Amino acid sequence: MRILVTGAAGFIASHLCEKLADLGHEVLGVDNFNDYYNPELKKLNADDLAKKGIKIFNLDLNADLSEVFEKPYDYIYHLAAQPGISSDTTLEEYVNNNIYATQNLLEAVLKYNLGLKSFINIATSSVYGVEATVDEEIPAKPVSFYGTTKLAAEQLVLGLQRLGKLKACSIRLYSVYGPRERPEKLYTKLIENLYNDKPFPLFEGSVKHERSFTYVGDIVDGLVAIIGKEDAVNGEIINLGTDEVNTTQDGINAVEQIMNKKLIIDNKPPRKGDQQRTEAVIDKARKLLNYEPKVTLKKGLEEQVKWYK
Repeated sequence: MRILVTGAAGFIASHLCEKLADLGHEVLGVDNFNDYYNPELKKLNADDLAKKGIKIFNLDLNADLSEVFEKPYDYIYHLAAQPGISSDTTLEEYVNNNIYATQNLLEAVLKYNLGLKSFINIATSSVYGVEATVDEEIPAKPVSFYGTTKLAAEQLVLGLQRLGKLKACSIRLYSVYGPRERPEKLYTKLIENLYNDKPFPLFEGSVKHERSFTYVGDIVDGLVAIIGKEDAVNGEIINLGTDEVNTTQDGINAVEQIMNKKLIIDNKPPRKGDQQRTEAVIDKARKLLNYEPKVTLKKGLEEQVKWYK
């Protein structure tokens, strides 16, 4: 199969590209290597992908995409997005990178790639709002620019599916961690600060936050499982995560144990837009994709610490 992955040099997408290539697929990527975090980290990921013969177009999804679509694809995995809930990121950036970029990609698909087997949109549990503990039938109630614009992007994709113009599904991910995790995310930052004996900024109340921390390898297995099941998942929204729930304090304790060090805490005021609790309801993923997360938080964090070192 010929497969396009957007945001290919990023955390989750780079793992997905590698897995697809290992399965024998022809994989191409697109990434704009923006400076939301250090582009050098993305270039390291891209170098790893190049060793597997994966070409990445250095291109913004808001640009002319005709070069990317010189030949048709069987599947497109759309992971590129403006991530996070940072107060430093403006609404305009979220709209440009999550809504307009998705629409421009969809227009290119309709223009150049009508034979696509499936457009797989990667969404987020943040669309559910403060409590992400429900199944896919419950109405979304986002409380952040990130969640709101990712929900809009999801509906752009599914709107075309409902009109019969595209086969598509949307996958809502839960608190993904593991090797290559972005530097501002919880566990990479936690490991870095422990490793360098630096104070860790901890937002008030966050140690009690409950999360379905999901290992990146489990997520990738779920995404790859869509291939060949595109008719079964067409038009579906599917939660992908783990139903094992841990608090942020559980995560801190695990990393301290793995690294045999004690974290220095720098207490901060509460952060606007933070989810209080997530618990992935994955019955649909189990039914449609035979999905079953396997990696425990402790095992996954051991792999992430090994990668960081």
